[in-house]
Amino acid sequence: MDSGTLDSAPLPRSFFDRPSHEVAPDLLGRVLVHGPVAVRLTEVEAYGGPGEDPAAHTYRGRTPRNAVMFGPPGHLYVYFTYGMHFCANLVCLPEDHGSAVLLRAGEVVARADLARSRRSGDGDGPPASGRKPIADRDLARGPARLAVALGLAREHNGLDAVWEGSAAGLPRLSEKGGAQPEHAAWLTGLPKGTVAVLGGRPAEADTIRSGPRTGISTAKDTPWRFWIDGDPTVSPFRPHVPRRRSTAATSVGEAPSS
Repeated sequence: MDSGTLDSAPLPRSFFDRPSHEVAPDLLGRVLVHGPVAVRLTEVEAYGGPGEDPAAHTYRGRTPRNAVMFGPPGHLYVYFTYGMHFCANLVCLPEDHGSAVLLRAGEVVARADLARSRRSGDGDGPPASGRKPIADRDLARGPARLAVALGLAREHNGLDAVWEGSAAGLPRLSEKGGAQPEHAAWLTGLPKGTVAVLGGRPAEADTIRSGPRTGISTAKDTPWRFWIDGDPTVSPFRPHVPRRRSTAATSVGEAPSS
């Protein structure tokens, strides 16, 4: 996790109005803000549209559950998986295309204390005493952990993650030392409670790697998982392992209706 300055200017909707496999690598290094917590993305996966990508929730068309994926680009698609976790995605392409990018991992760059409390099961309160603290690298290392750290759940499905207000005069966030601000709005200039994707510090092209997506059984060789090479917050790759009964997957693809 190298230090530097993160651009706090929100990304425009046009950024997401592209195929998911083009948006995905460009998301690496960008910052997702929700409430007081901000995460710099280090690992993502792209999922295509109906009839195109067998691993996508939208492969067989629109349903009440995946309807957000057919909406405008830049909105959050949040789904329930394994009967206990939520995963967050960003919708790509114009309406009716049904494509998205799964947010798999990142580095918490604002309010790590709150992210740690949430990950420890203490909600928004102080962490319980005597418990070993979760390491910084593990706060948002994996899609379910990332959603918990950011406080994203079912009620956030469909939220617009594109801030279309004025970006003039927005301050910048430095990762170098110092106490973290009490609220992400202090560092972004965005209204309290806003969900937004900020410019951050895009990953250098020569540090971006790609490979098969994690834990899926169909289109398993499609190299649409993208990550920043050598970043400690990237989650380990795990191939699909057949289960005795039907359960959800950690992808945007193979989770049954929740």
